[in-house]
Amino acid sequence: VQLQASGGGLVQAGGSLRLSCAASGRTFSWSVMAWFRQAPGKERDIVAALSWSDANTYYAGSVKGRFTISRDNAKNTVYLQMDSLRPEDTAVYYCATTSYASIRFSIRDYGYWGQGTQVTVSS
Repeated sequence: VQLQASGGGLVQAGGSLRLSCAASGRTFSWSVMAWFRQAPGKERDIVAALSWSDANTYYAGSVKGRFTISRDNAKNTVYLQMDSLRPEDTAVYYCATTSYASIRFSIRDYGYWGQGTQVTVSS
């Protein structure tokens, strides 16, 4: 499985960005797609996740109501729409996938990762 993340950039506080994660290869082997983020000096934490089979979703409390994870089945692509961005959202964002049937929250449960895309929110 190969994951290609894109869509990061520099935006002012209150602005929006949409991240994309295109999957290729053995896509039948994954069932959950997730976005993580890692700020300098901090751990990599889950931001949002989506179960491919039943479209169940998860959002971290800090982004709930502002971020939306969605999918395009035909394109094997998952999106993260980020609205009302805040300076504390600044981080490198990674997409990841796991073959577990249900949403997982630990980085250890995700075996495939995209390369990361930088999101910078200025105040």
